[in-house]
Amino acid sequence: MAPTPREGYRVNEQIDAREVRLVDENGQMVGVVPLREALGRAREAGLDLVEVAPNATPPVCKIMDYGKFKYEQQKKAAAARKKQKQSELKEIKMRPTIDEADFQVKMRKVREFLEEGDKVKITMRFRGREVTHPEVAMKVMERVREDVAELAKVEQMPRLEGRQMIMVLAPAR
Repeated sequence: MAPTPREGYRVNEQIDAREVRLVDENGQMVGVVPLREALGRAREAGLDLVEVAPNATPPVCKIMDYGKFKYEQQKKAAAARKKQKQSELKEIKMRPTIDEADFQVKMRKVREFLEEGDKVKITMRFRGREVTHPEVAMKVMERVREDVAELAKVEQMPRLEGRQMIMVLAPAR
């Protein structure tokens, strides 16, 4: 019986090698022993024989409490998941004729997102004939880039897509 892909470890009778390199319950290397002897030692200790390195020749098996081992593995995986942060893509929408106060409010949010480790997509929307003057929007985008230069690096330079201009910023760290 092969190990299930989710667990990955063969235990006791699931191990199909004739000889195994045995590590006892104290972590001491016993050496290469027949599988029957290794299983016998594990039963004497009241523990399980777990194949920890199946690709080695002969496979490495360790005498341990498998239930406790699985529990500790789950705890480690949960702790690792808890520590990692998924960065999101936050979007800030502006207009080429944005007022100074509105610009400062938007920039405060951009800084906040970048400090949290999120990417920020700056979208410049054009209405009516504003699209005929993309240089105005480009100046605003350049100003955004200069204001957050210490916090972010430009991942995607400003480019015109239809009736909007888009720039993506990523945290500098």
